[in-house]
Amino acid sequence: MKEYQKSKLNRVKRGHNRAVYDVEKINTILDAGFIGFVSYIYEEKAISLPMAYGRNGDKIYLHSSQANRMLLSLLDAGEMSMTVMHLDALVLARSGLHHSVNYRSATVFGSVKEIKTSKEKETALHCFMEHMMKGRWDGIRPIKPEELERTLVVEMTIETASAKVRDVGVNDEPEDYNLPIWAGLVPLKQIALPPISDKDLKERLQIPNHVIKYYNMHK
Repeated sequence: MKEYQKSKLNRVKRGHNRAVYDVEKINTILDAGFIGFVSYIYEEKAISLPMAYGRNGDKIYLHSSQANRMLLSLLDAGEMSMTVMHLDALVLARSGLHHSVNYRSATVFGSVKEIKTSKEKETALHCFMEHMMKGRWDGIRPIKPEELERTLVVEMTIETASAKVRDVGVNDEPEDYNLPIWAGLVPLKQIALPPISDKDLKERLQIPNHVIKYYNMHK
């Protein structure tokens, strides 16, 4: 079992009993998501924005236009952090202060660089698309050279990370368990609904197998 070494940067202080440093478990949290919250500094202001990402090994890929201020700020800083969080349940306790949520959350830290060559950009964008939906890359048209030129691709190398996971029930005060108040969990999950074909399809194309497979896995 490989773990990230604990440091001042990635060590979980509050709720340290829920901390996870195992690389595989953190990768599982990353792979279960597609949107991460990226933090950066712009004109001395702290900003955090959601960004779609792809992961391959210890690499995270982000992309946008060549003028994207977030990616340019990250490249200027040479480092970044990103958090991915999944909400799994509402925890309804007998006391307001003991209400909580069950969740899986991972924060990664690392260095960043710009991907410049067309071949490397295509590889990164392939990772991005396949992270979104397996098989999608082979179902779309090739990216044009001019599109690659207009696209800024940033590669993050994960150097350290940590996660927090809560997956237990209600934790009330001992004297509250006899109160006539309902307590428990409301499980939550994100699901896929049936695919909707674009109204502007030029012919009656069937929904591709990779889309149907994704739907069946997530419905």
